[in-house]
Amino acid sequence: MKRLPKALIAAVVIGSVTLVAGCSEEGEPVSFDGPSAKVPAPQQVGNGVPATAAQKAAAEAAAKSVMPTGPKSSFLTANSLDDGTKIGVTTVEGKKSGFTGKVWVWAPKQYFDPAYANSGFPILIALPGGIGYPKNYWMGTDLKLQRNITKWSQEGKSLPFVVVMPILNPDADYYYDGSDIPGRPRMGTWMTEDIPDFVKANFRTFKSRDGWAFMGSSSGGFVGLKSVLQRPDQFKAVIASGPDIVPDSPLWAGHEKERQANNPEKLAAALSTKPVTKDNEIYLGFQIGTRESGLNKVKSFMKKYGKGPVKTRLQVIQNGQHNAKSYVRGMGEGTIKWISDHMQAPIRVE
Repeated sequence: MKRLPKALIAAVVIGSVTLVAGCSEEGEPVSFDGPSAKVPAPQQVGNGVPATAAQKAAAEAAAKSVMPTGPKSSFLTANSLDDGTKIGVTTVEGKKSGFTGKVWVWAPKQYFDPAYANSGFPILIALPGGIGYPKNYWMGTDLKLQRNITKWSQEGKSLPFVVVMPILNPDADYYYDGSDIPGRPRMGTWMTEDIPDFVKANFRTFKSRDGWAFMGSSSGGFVGLKSVLQRPDQFKAVIASGPDIVPDSPLWAGHEKERQANNPEKLAAALSTKPVTKDNEIYLGFQIGTRESGLNKVKSFMKKYGKGPVKTRLQVIQNGQHNAKSYVRGMGEGTIKWISDHMQAPIRVE
Protein backbone atom coordinates (compact mmCIF):
# COMPACT_ATOMS: atom_id res chain seq x y z
CA MET A 1 0.00 0.00 0.00
CA LYS A 2 3.01 2.25 0.30
CA ARG A 3 3.33 3.20 -3.38
CA LEU A 4 0.16 4.71 -4.77
CA PRO A 5 -0.80 4.97 -8.43
CA LYS A 6 -0.84 8.56 -9.63
CA ALA A 7 -4.60 8.49 -10.09
CA LEU A 8 -5.12 7.37 -6.50
CA ILE A 9 -2.69 9.98 -5.22
CA ALA A 10 -4.79 12.60 -7.02
CA ALA A 11 -7.95 11.17 -5.48
CA VAL A 12 -6.46 11.30 -1.99
CA VAL A 13 -5.48 14.93 -2.46
CA ILE A 14 -8.80 16.00 -3.97
CA GLY A 15 -10.84 13.98 -1.47
CA SER A 16 -9.06 15.11 1.66
CA VAL A 17 -7.69 18.58 1.09
CA THR A 18 -7.75 21.57 -1.19
CA LEU A 19 -4.84 23.79 -0.25
CA VAL A 20 -6.08 27.34 0.18
CA ALA A 21 -4.85 29.73 -2.46
CA GLY A 22 -5.14 33.43 -2.82
CA CYS A 23 -4.19 34.37 0.75
CA SER A 24 -3.37 38.08 0.49
CA GLU A 25 -0.49 37.72 2.96
CA GLU A 26 0.92 34.54 1.45
CA GLY A 27 4.68 34.73 1.07
CA GLU A 28 5.12 37.60 3.52
CA PRO A 29 7.48 37.16 6.50
CA VAL A 30 5.86 35.99 9.73
CA SER A 31 7.35 35.77 13.21
CA PHE A 32 6.63 33.26 15.94
CA ASP A 33 8.54 35.17 18.58
CA GLY A 34 6.54 35.18 21.78
CA PRO A 35 6.48 37.65 24.68
CA SER A 36 9.44 37.87 27.05
CA ALA A 37 9.12 36.33 30.50
CA LYS A 38 8.99 39.03 33.18
CA VAL A 39 7.65 37.57 36.43
CA PRO A 40 10.44 36.74 38.91
CA ALA A 41 10.82 33.22 40.26
CA PRO A 42 10.44 32.81 44.04
CA GLN A 43 14.17 32.33 44.62
CA GLN A 44 14.56 35.96 43.55
CA VAL A 45 12.40 37.04 46.49
CA GLY A 46 14.53 37.37 49.60
CA ASN A 47 14.27 38.38 53.26
CA GLY A 48 11.69 35.73 54.07
CA VAL A 49 9.04 37.28 51.85
CA PRO A 50 6.71 34.46 50.73
CA ALA A 51 6.37 33.86 47.04
CA THR A 52 3.17 35.00 45.36
CA ALA A 53 0.99 32.64 43.34
CA ALA A 54 2.38 34.22 40.18
CA GLN A 55 5.94 33.62 41.34
CA LYS A 56 5.17 30.00 42.18
CA ALA A 57 3.62 29.51 38.76
CA ALA A 58 6.61 31.18 37.15
CA ALA A 59 8.95 28.89 39.05
CA GLU A 60 6.99 25.82 37.93
CA ALA A 61 7.05 27.04 34.33
CA ALA A 62 10.78 27.73 34.52
CA ALA A 63 11.46 24.26 35.93
CA LYS A 64 9.47 22.51 33.19
CA SER A 65 10.09 24.74 30.18
CA VAL A 66 12.85 25.48 27.71
CA MET A 67 13.05 28.84 25.98
CA PRO A 68 13.93 28.85 22.24
CA THR A 69 17.56 27.83 21.85
CA GLY A 70 18.11 29.28 18.37
CA PRO A 71 19.26 29.76 15.76
CA LYS A 72 15.92 31.14 14.62
CA SER A 73 14.45 30.12 11.29
CA SER A 74 12.92 32.57 8.84
CA PHE A 75 9.24 31.89 8.16
CA LEU A 76 6.96 32.97 5.33
CA THR A 77 3.19 33.08 5.59
CA ALA A 78 1.56 30.03 3.99
CA ASN A 79 -1.99 30.59 5.26
CA SER A 80 -3.92 32.89 7.60
CA LEU A 81 -6.72 31.99 9.99
CA ASP A 82 -9.74 34.09 10.90
CA ASP A 83 -8.39 34.69 14.43
CA GLY A 84 -5.27 36.38 13.06
CA THR A 85 -2.91 33.46 13.62
CA LYS A 86 -0.68 32.36 10.76
CA ILE A 87 0.61 29.13 9.33
CA GLY A 88 4.26 29.70 8.46
CA VAL A 89 6.63 27.70 6.32
CA THR A 90 10.38 27.37 6.31
CA THR A 91 13.06 25.05 4.99
CA VAL A 92 14.87 22.93 7.56
CA GLU A 93 18.34 21.53 6.99
CA GLY A 94 18.50 18.40 9.11
CA LYS A 95 21.92 18.32 10.70
CA LYS A 96 21.52 14.75 11.97
CA SER A 97 19.73 13.18 9.01
CA GLY A 98 21.41 15.19 6.27
CA PHE A 99 17.97 15.71 4.71
CA THR A 100 16.57 19.14 3.84
CA GLY A 101 12.83 19.70 3.57
CA LYS A 102 9.94 22.07 4.19
CA VAL A 103 8.15 22.38 7.51
CA TRP A 104 4.94 24.31 8.23
CA VAL A 105 4.12 25.56 11.73
CA TRP A 106 1.20 27.14 13.55
CA ALA A 107 1.01 28.57 17.07
CA PRO A 108 -2.29 29.28 18.87
CA LYS A 109 -3.16 32.71 20.21
CA GLN A 110 -2.29 31.60 23.74
CA TYR A 111 1.34 31.24 22.67
CA PHE A 112 1.53 35.03 22.22
CA ASP A 113 -0.30 35.84 25.47
CA PRO A 114 2.11 37.46 27.98
CA ALA A 115 0.51 35.33 30.71
CA TYR A 116 2.20 32.29 29.12
CA ALA A 117 5.55 33.97 28.47
CA ASN A 118 7.31 31.81 31.05
CA SER A 119 5.86 28.55 29.81
CA GLY A 120 6.58 25.95 27.20
CA PHE A 121 3.77 24.71 24.96
CA PRO A 122 2.81 21.16 23.97
CA ILE A 123 3.90 20.17 20.47
CA LEU A 124 1.76 18.17 18.03
CA ILE A 125 3.63 16.90 14.97
CA ALA A 126 0.93 16.43 12.32
CA LEU A 127 1.62 14.03 9.44
CA PRO A 128 -0.46 13.59 6.28
CA GLY A 129 -1.65 10.52 4.48
CA GLY A 130 -0.88 9.94 0.83
CA ILE A 131 2.63 10.62 -0.36
CA GLY A 132 3.14 13.67 1.88
CA TYR A 133 5.33 15.45 -0.68
CA PRO A 134 5.95 18.21 -1.72
CA LYS A 135 3.40 19.53 0.81
CA ASN A 136 1.88 18.41 4.08
CA TYR A 137 -1.87 18.78 3.61
CA TRP A 138 -2.44 19.79 7.24
CA MET A 139 -1.08 23.23 6.28
CA GLY A 140 -4.29 23.88 4.35
CA THR A 141 -7.02 25.70 6.27
CA ASP A 142 -9.95 23.79 4.74
CA LEU A 143 -9.36 20.77 7.00
CA LYS A 144 -9.83 23.15 9.96
CA LEU A 145 -7.32 21.36 12.19
CA GLN A 146 -5.89 24.55 13.62
CA ARG A 147 -9.29 26.23 13.86
CA ASN A 148 -10.65 23.23 15.73
CA ILE A 149 -7.71 23.09 18.13
CA THR A 150 -8.52 26.72 18.97
CA LYS A 151 -12.19 25.83 19.48
CA TRP A 152 -11.47 22.67 21.46
CA SER A 153 -9.00 24.45 23.73
CA GLN A 154 -11.63 27.08 24.51
CA GLU A 155 -14.09 24.28 25.34
CA GLY A 156 -11.61 22.48 27.58
CA LYS A 157 -11.33 19.52 25.22
CA SER A 158 -7.77 20.11 24.01
CA LEU A 159 -4.51 21.67 24.99
CA PRO A 160 -3.46 24.68 22.85
CA PHE A 161 -0.93 22.75 20.80
CA VAL A 162 1.74 24.24 18.60
CA VAL A 163 1.23 22.28 15.38
CA VAL A 164 4.31 21.27 13.37
CA MET A 165 3.78 19.89 9.85
CA PRO A 166 6.89 18.50 8.13
CA ILE A 167 6.90 16.84 4.75
CA LEU A 168 6.51 13.08 5.15
CA ASN A 169 8.66 11.73 2.32
CA PRO A 170 11.65 13.06 0.36
CA ASP A 171 10.05 12.52 -3.05
CA ALA A 172 6.80 11.50 -4.73
CA ASP A 173 8.01 8.08 -5.85
CA TYR A 174 7.94 5.99 -2.66
CA TYR A 175 6.91 5.84 0.96
CA TYR A 176 9.90 5.69 3.27
CA ASP A 177 7.95 4.58 6.36
CA GLY A 178 9.43 7.49 8.33
CA SER A 179 12.51 5.32 8.76
CA ASP A 180 16.23 5.18 8.13
CA ILE A 181 16.16 2.69 5.27
CA PRO A 182 19.76 1.78 4.38
CA GLY A 183 21.05 3.74 1.42
CA ARG A 184 18.08 6.15 1.46
CA PRO A 185 17.37 9.56 3.00
CA ARG A 186 17.24 9.11 6.76
CA MET A 187 13.59 10.01 7.28
CA GLY A 188 13.40 8.41 10.72
CA THR A 189 16.17 10.64 12.03
CA TRP A 190 14.60 13.63 10.26
CA MET A 191 11.25 13.03 11.96
CA THR A 192 12.35 12.13 15.50
CA GLU A 193 15.52 14.21 15.88
CA ASP A 194 15.82 17.02 13.34
CA ILE A 195 12.20 18.13 13.64
CA PRO A 196 12.28 18.31 17.47
CA ASP A 197 15.61 20.14 17.29
CA PHE A 198 14.08 22.66 14.89
CA VAL A 199 11.06 23.14 17.17
CA LYS A 200 13.24 23.66 20.24
CA ALA A 201 15.30 26.23 18.36
CA ASN A 202 12.22 28.32 17.52
CA PHE A 203 9.54 27.75 20.17
CA ARG A 204 9.06 27.56 23.91
CA THR A 205 8.80 23.86 24.67
CA PHE A 206 8.70 21.48 27.62
CA LYS A 207 11.75 19.59 28.83
CA SER A 208 9.95 16.29 29.22
CA ARG A 209 8.19 14.04 26.74
CA ASP A 210 4.92 15.11 28.37
CA GLY A 211 4.91 18.00 25.90
CA TRP A 212 5.46 16.01 22.70
CA ALA A 213 2.99 14.05 20.55
CA PHE A 214 2.28 12.97 16.98
CA MET A 215 -0.89 12.76 14.95
CA GLY A 216 -1.25 11.34 11.46
CA SER A 217 -3.58 9.69 9.00
CA SER A 218 -2.96 6.54 6.96
CA SER A 219 0.78 6.41 6.16
CA GLY A 220 1.31 9.42 8.43
CA GLY A 221 -0.50 7.53 11.19
CA PHE A 222 1.98 4.70 10.76
CA VAL A 223 4.95 7.05 11.08
CA GLY A 224 3.51 8.71 14.18
CA LEU A 225 2.69 5.34 15.77
CA LYS A 226 6.09 3.92 14.99
CA SER A 227 7.93 7.03 16.18
CA VAL A 228 6.24 7.05 19.59
CA LEU A 229 6.86 3.32 20.08
CA GLN A 230 10.46 3.67 18.93
CA ARG A 231 11.22 6.77 21.02
CA PRO A 232 9.04 6.61 24.16
CA ASP A 233 11.76 8.57 25.93
CA GLN A 234 10.97 11.55 23.71
CA PHE A 235 7.29 11.29 22.71
CA LYS A 236 4.32 10.42 24.89
CA ALA A 237 1.28 10.12 22.66
CA VAL A 238 -0.04 9.70 19.13
CA ILE A 239 -3.34 9.98 17.32
CA ALA A 240 -3.06 7.30 14.64
CA SER A 241 -5.99 7.53 12.21
CA GLY A 242 -6.64 4.74 9.72
CA PRO A 243 -3.00 3.75 10.12
CA ASP A 244 -0.87 1.16 8.48
CA ILE A 245 0.40 -1.19 11.18
CA VAL A 246 3.52 -2.72 9.63
CA PRO A 247 6.32 -1.23 7.50
CA ASP A 248 5.80 -2.22 3.87
CA SER A 249 7.81 0.16 1.71
CA PRO A 250 9.35 -1.71 -1.24
CA LEU A 251 12.62 0.02 -0.33
CA TRP A 252 13.07 -2.41 2.58
CA ALA A 253 13.97 -5.20 0.12
CA GLY A 254 17.20 -6.81 1.33
CA HIS A 255 16.97 -5.10 4.73
CA GLU A 256 14.67 -7.33 6.78
CA LYS A 257 16.51 -6.80 10.08
CA GLU A 258 16.19 -3.04 9.74
CA ARG A 259 12.54 -3.35 8.68
CA GLN A 260 11.66 -5.30 11.80
CA ALA A 261 13.43 -2.69 13.93
CA ASN A 262 10.82 -0.24 12.59
CA ASN A 263 7.82 -2.54 12.99
CA PRO A 264 5.22 -1.18 15.47
CA GLU A 265 4.18 -4.73 16.36
CA LYS A 266 7.72 -5.64 17.43
CA LEU A 267 8.23 -2.32 19.19
CA ALA A 268 4.91 -2.53 21.06
CA ALA A 269 5.54 -6.14 22.06
CA ALA A 270 8.85 -5.18 23.65
CA LEU A 271 7.50 -2.08 25.38
CA SER A 272 4.39 -3.83 26.72
CA THR A 273 6.52 -6.14 28.89
CA LYS A 274 8.26 -3.27 30.69
CA PRO A 275 7.20 -2.07 34.15
CA VAL A 276 4.31 0.37 34.32
CA THR A 277 6.01 3.60 35.32
CA LYS A 278 5.39 7.26 34.58
CA ASP A 279 8.43 7.29 32.29
CA ASN A 280 7.34 4.20 30.33
CA GLU A 281 3.69 4.93 29.68
CA ILE A 282 2.69 5.91 26.17
CA TYR A 283 -0.77 6.70 24.83
CA LEU A 284 -1.88 5.38 21.45
CA GLY A 285 -5.15 6.93 20.31
CA PHE A 286 -6.45 5.02 17.29
CA GLN A 287 -9.19 6.29 14.99
CA ILE A 288 -11.03 4.40 12.29
CA GLY A 289 -14.15 5.22 10.26
CA THR A 290 -17.06 2.84 9.81
CA ARG A 291 -16.85 3.37 6.04
CA GLU A 292 -13.22 2.27 5.70
CA SER A 293 -11.37 -1.00 6.17
CA GLY A 294 -8.83 -1.67 8.89
CA LEU A 295 -10.94 -1.89 12.04
CA ASN A 296 -10.07 -5.51 12.73
CA LYS A 297 -6.32 -5.00 12.39
CA VAL A 298 -6.43 -2.06 14.78
CA LYS A 299 -8.47 -4.05 17.30
CA SER A 300 -6.05 -6.97 16.97
CA PHE A 301 -3.07 -4.68 17.61
CA MET A 302 -4.75 -3.20 20.68
CA LYS A 303 -5.64 -6.63 22.08
CA LYS A 304 -2.14 -8.03 21.64
CA TYR A 305 -0.05 -5.05 22.68
CA GLY A 306 -2.30 -2.71 24.68
CA LYS A 307 -1.01 -3.81 28.04
CA GLY A 308 1.50 -2.71 30.65
CA PRO A 309 2.73 0.80 29.86
CA VAL A 310 1.16 0.75 26.38
CA LYS A 311 -2.18 2.50 26.82
CA THR A 312 -4.63 2.41 23.92
CA ARG A 313 -7.97 3.90 22.97
CA LEU A 314 -10.14 3.45 19.88
CA GLN A 315 -12.40 6.13 18.40
CA VAL A 316 -14.80 4.58 15.89
CA ILE A 317 -16.04 7.41 13.66
CA GLN A 318 -19.61 6.82 12.54
CA ASN A 319 -19.88 7.18 8.74
CA GLY A 320 -16.21 8.14 8.75
CA GLN A 321 -14.14 7.51 5.65
CA HIS A 322 -10.42 7.14 5.04
CA ASN A 323 -9.75 10.86 4.86
CA ALA A 324 -8.50 13.75 6.95
CA LYS A 325 -11.85 15.45 7.45
CA SER A 326 -13.31 12.34 9.05
CA TYR A 327 -10.30 12.08 11.33
CA VAL A 328 -10.56 15.70 12.49
CA ARG A 329 -14.18 14.96 13.40
CA GLY A 330 -13.08 11.93 15.37
CA MET A 331 -10.54 14.00 17.25
CA GLY A 332 -13.29 16.34 18.39
CA GLU A 333 -15.44 13.39 19.44
CA GLY A 334 -12.94 12.30 22.05
CA THR A 335 -9.42 11.52 20.88
CA ILE A 336 -7.90 14.97 21.29
CA LYS A 337 -9.19 15.19 24.87
CA TRP A 338 -7.80 11.75 25.71
CA ILE A 339 -4.25 12.60 24.71
CA SER A 340 -4.54 16.12 26.13
CA ASP A 341 -5.50 14.69 29.53
CA HIS A 342 -2.17 12.86 29.63
CA MET A 343 0.05 15.70 28.46
CA GLN A 344 1.53 18.86 29.97
CA ALA A 345 -0.59 22.00 29.70
CA PRO A 346 1.04 25.42 29.36
CA ILE A 347 1.41 27.20 32.69
CA ARG A 348 -0.28 30.54 33.04
CA VAL A 349 1.40 33.22 35.14
CA GLU A 350 -0.86 36.09 36.22
